[in-house]
Amino acid sequence: MKIIVCMKRVVDTETRVKIAPDGVSIDTGGVQYITAPYDEMAVEKAIQLRDAAGEGTVTVLTVGPAEATKELRTAMAMGADDAVHVVAPDRLGAEPTAAALAAAIKERAPDLVLCGKQATDEDDAAVGPMLAAALGLPCVAFVHGLSVEGGAAIAEREIDGETEILDVALPALFTAQKGLAEARYPGLKGIMAAKKKPLANADLVDAPERTALTALELPPARAAMQAIDPTADGMQTLLTALRNEKKVL
Repeated sequence: MKIIVCMKRVVDTETRVKIAPDGVSIDTGGVQYITAPYDEMAVEKAIQLRDAAGEGTVTVLTVGPAEATKELRTAMAMGADDAVHVVAPDRLGAEPTAAALAAAIKERAPDLVLCGKQATDEDDAAVGPMLAAALGLPCVAFVHGLSVEGGAAIAEREIDGETEILDVALPALFTAQKGLAEARYPGLKGIMAAKKKPLANADLVDAPERTALTALELPPARAAMQAIDPTADGMQTLLTALRNEKKVL
């Protein structure tokens, strides 16, 4: 079984983001980068599926700047067999990203493609479905359970508080939701092995970008907290504030 996992280099989710002077990008000074957490779950699940089958390969694929090699090596340290890097500008829209991923995937003919449900920088959850459309593959998004039996996959996802179970013929694409797998920490043996695993470069295809980022803004600062004494007068103050200021009563 040949599995390809699409992953993205993103700003560490614990970073306090600052807007750059140009107003359309972030200030990267001192910023740390990681693999998008949902993509890490997809990598872990791919490794589990390969190991459960007792055969096959897991290839990790990214579209991003040259520095994203670090995240690819981390995925190989986790257990992926090889990696493909499409070197591209740090900020690339969903459509060009999906087109670049599709071009790299088509020539490799995988049985299964996994993506995170969304990257934690733009949160648009668009690349996975766009990629499936470009590849002509069935797509099941937001899966929290996935297994492979013969030439089909059994996918589980939550729909309005219920669990939907889908039997999907392979090849197909799935996007990972929280609960699909918990990413392992690479051990020293895996880190040393990753240095010797193949990492290939692929060309960035020329694809149109039909959207443009016009501005970035930080959310407004939260109002200062108001401490209320746990007394009868304090409760009256709280009720008055909820009724007159917050308009919730």
